[in-house]
Amino acid sequence: MAWALKLPLTDEVIESGLVQDFDASLSGIGQELGAGAYSMSDVLALPIFKQEESNLPPDSENKILPVQYVLCAATSPAVKLHDETLTYLNQGQSYEIRMLDNRKIGELPEITDKMVKSIIRVVFHDRRLQYTEHQQLEGWRWNRPGDRILDLDIPMSVGIIDPRANPTQLNTVEFLWDPSKRTSVFIQVHCISTEFTMRKHGGEKGVPFRVQIDTFKENESGEYTEHLHSASCQIKVFKPKGADRKQKTDREKMEKKAPQEKEKYQPSYETTILTECSPWPEMTYVDNSPSPGFNSSHSFTISEGIVRPRLTIYVCQESQQTQEQQSKQENGDATAFFVYHAIYLEELTAVELTEKIALLFNISPRQINQIFKQGPTGIHVLVSDEMIQNFQDEVCFILDTMKGTM
Repeated sequence: MAWALKLPLTDEVIESGLVQDFDASLSGIGQELGAGAYSMSDVLALPIFKQEESNLPPDSENKILPVQYVLCAATSPAVKLHDETLTYLNQGQSYEIRMLDNRKIGELPEITDKMVKSIIRVVFHDRRLQYTEHQQLEGWRWNRPGDRILDLDIPMSVGIIDPRANPTQLNTVEFLWDPSKRTSVFIQVHCISTEFTMRKHGGEKGVPFRVQIDTFKENESGEYTEHLHSASCQIKVFKPKGADRKQKTDREKMEKKAPQEKEKYQPSYETTILTECSPWPEMTYVDNSPSPGFNSSHSFTISEGIVRPRLTIYVCQESQQTQEQQSKQENGDATAFFVYHAIYLEELTAVELTEKIALLFNISPRQINQIFKQGPTGIHVLVSDEMIQNFQDEVCFILDTMKGTM
């Protein structure tokens, strides 16, 4: 079997040259799955949240969390009573997160007068996007070279020590802090929610993100590996001042509702309480030697959780393999063979296939206009979602490229 990739005449990323229409719609991509996509407990049992029911196990209902995080940004009023809060942020604006010591007297004496480590990350809320997070972030890196998804505003922050940001982890920052002292960290989120939504007809609905904080205490060896607490909240990020306009729109929408309808929604609170959640999975820590500066490398590595793919296909680049085979034959080597690359598909969409092939070619997905499959008598058949869904597992393809006419 053979595929042909239709590429633009130039290697530039042309804004109008996005992946063109595929036969089927992208079911599920960019849609909100709701709070059920995360194993989240409801908002903490603070007085202002007493109307909300708790989903914590019975033995945890009265649990006092050792630390607490408060994002200083208002929650949306257009959220139903028992749903998770939603907070709107402006792209690039600095927002304060207060890191609070919530221990009772004598509780957790092992962190008294000790530092703890917190890791803040911006991740996808939708499970579907979580599965393709690496490809999504690589695509963002390609389109925004030199930028980060998450930054710390160091001059505004108070009480943080040894802040770090790994150049390869664009959505993660970390720092040390003393729970007994006043600590506020200011974050800036530079990606916007619509950057991860497929452009179709304009006015696309942006995908929700999560701000998650994982905090660790020292073990006997002085390494920050013992999990202490994790919490997160749901956010959407808009272009500058867009969050303020969205908040105003939601408020006006709620004012127009009948009184009995308003009772079904929670009020807008001035701050957002991050709610307890499971720690970010598959964290493995290594040497924690001091770092000379903020832009230095992290002292830990993160291994992604293994997700079993729904479909595996193998592809081989024809032009590259032909050149290698000819070279080997010229050198008298008769054992030349083709090398294939495995592509793992989870969504079974043409867009996902385009992203995976672009990653294989080390180019932007925007540089691939269309993907064709060579059909009977050599005709080119446009690859669609439905076609991919009917591929046999572990089928092999030969890839060839041709210049586009744009």
